[in-house]
This record gives sequence, C-alpha cells and structure tokens, in this order.
Amino acid sequence: QVQLVESGGGLVQAGGSLRLSCAASGLTFSSYAMGWFRQASGPEREFVAAISWSGSGLYYADSVKGRFTISRDNAKNTMYLQMNSLKPEDTASYYCAAANTFVVYTTPPSYNHWGQGTQVTVSS
Repeated sequence: QVQLVESGGGLVQAGGSLRLSCAASGLTFSSYAMGWFRQASGPEREFVAAISWSGSGLYYADSVKGRFTISRDNAKNTMYLQMNSLKPEDTASYYCAAANTFVVYTTPPSYNHWGQGTQVTVSS
C-alpha cells in the first residue's frame, strides 16, 4: 500500500521559512516523479513544484520561483520543499503527490498517489 506522509508545516511570520518533507513507502520511490501542490480555498489544488525521478528536472510555479526549492533523496524515499521568504498568500494545505512516470507533470490528475496534507499558515 502506497503511503505519502507530509510533515513540517506550521505557523510562521511573513518573511520566514519552513521545510516540508514527504516520506514515501510502498512504492519504488526512484521510479516516480514527485510534486507539491497546495489548496487554500475552493476545490482546486494549485501546482507548486515538481521534480523528476532523478532529481535533475525541477519545475516551479511562477508564484514560488526563486523562493521555494524542491529536492529529493531517493536513498531515504523522501522529498522536500524548502520555503523561504514566505508570504501570507502562501497560506494553504500543502500536499505531496507521486506520479508513476518519467515525465514530470504539473496537473493534479496526472498524479497517482497523494498524501493527507500539512497546513502552512503565514501571518502578516
């Protein structure tokens, strides 16, 4: 059974930093492209960042480019999202997702597995 477990969320002041982790089990982690999405309000999840299976392909939403860094450690079956210079508009539940593909996608339907999410709240 595939499990993705996010951690590292919390409350931070604007300008601060957080590091999210996504621990994966039940899958061959190094064969999956991985992504981070967020959901503030409403039904749709917004793309944040994605990383290829090898870690060489990195993709970011324009809204986080230059502030967030996605990475992965295939030996630890874990993906990370370093978030710096946080803004109130970054407040959301953050979800990690896994796609059983060598192609990196930025749309939620392309991902096979999802975590339960971790809340990030940025105060002004």
